[in-house]
Amino acid sequence: MRNVSSSQGLNGKPVEGPAKATNDFAKLILGKFDEVNTMQTGADDMVNQMLTGGDVNQAEVLTAVQKADLAFRMMLQVRNKLIEAYRELQQIQI
Repeated sequence: MRNVSSSQGLNGKPVEGPAKATNDFAKLILGKFDEVNTMQTGADDMVNQMLTGGDVNQAEVLTAVQKADLAFRMMLQVRNKLIEAYRELQQIQI
């Protein structure tokens, strides 16, 4: 029996279709998580600068914090929907 990696099919050609789509989806989700993390880190840095007397506009700080909060809430909802979908798939009887 031949060992098949996740990126190659039985004939040695790259996998297309569901396996590739799954990999692309995972990369997309992880990329968005990184974006949200970057937004949160940037907002934290701006708040820190404002509190330590740095030269930042209060309106910009407020906007950055609100954007980071909204992005985090959206990410949380996406995570909840993914978990819900996974649980529904577990209930499917084969």
